[in-house]
Amino acid sequence: MTFLQALALALLQGVSELFPVSSLGHTILVPAVLGWHNINRASPSFLAFVVVLHLGTALALIVFYRRMWYQIVRAVSASLVRGRLSDDRRERIGWRLVIATIPVGILGFLFEVPVRRLFGSPAPAAFFLAINGVVMFAGEALRRRGSRRRLEALGYGQSLFIGFAQSLALLPGISRSGISMVAGLLCDLDHEEAAHYSFLLATPVILAAALLEMPKLFAPGAHVVLVQALVGGIAAGVAAYASVAFLTRYFRSNNLRPFGWYCIAVGIICLFLAHAGVIT
Repeated sequence: MTFLQALALALLQGVSELFPVSSLGHTILVPAVLGWHNINRASPSFLAFVVVLHLGTALALIVFYRRMWYQIVRAVSASLVRGRLSDDRRERIGWRLVIATIPVGILGFLFEVPVRRLFGSPAPAAFFLAINGVVMFAGEALRRRGSRRRLEALGYGQSLFIGFAQSLALLPGISRSGISMVAGLLCDLDHEEAAHYSFLLATPVILAAALLEMPKLFAPGAHVVLVQALVGGIAAGVAAYASVAFLTRYFRSNNLRPFGWYCIAVGIICLFLAHAGVIT
């Protein structure tokens, strides 16, 4: 991997992880479309590099939501010491995030190996990217207009539902933020609240996944160039911070449809190119 390729992939990761367009799908499709055949996505070196990018993205989310995370952690810790729940808003949000994180942890552990088999070919990523666009249109069509449920008003069952929806992002092409936002809309959150919940929910998942993958940095054959890894992690973090800052403003008055059109168009084009043998 060249330095420019590493920088491009880092910026791509930082943006597409939070935009509802699937970072995993783009990490597979972009090198294939650009003909970067020198990058082996299954090699220990590439996987170790991706770990650093995810760490940068997770740290950017923590920094952006630092005040809220401080309040959430303090409120949840107080409830544990107290031995009972209260009506504190941050505490209610915190426990709902805990509940929503459980499905992706279990399903990620159970299906990591079979899902990774889809990473080698751009065709599945293109197919699921198009499906991702269809799901966003479906979410916009099925949501109840005028709904404005607050995050703390979500039920535990609804939080679990959003968590299961987020688990579909294990498939390359399905966006973590997009699918969890659609689930939030179906639970009567508005776009702004659904986006906040999606980004808060993504933070521990991305961070935990990166920490669990840390041993890959020291695996035999994982010869990660330190400069590339550090620059990549910083670039991914900066791109992620800029992305979440933009999207939290965007979803105050806009919806998922533009991203849906993008995913459907790119997914269909890449699927056609994959079946024609143009990209592999």
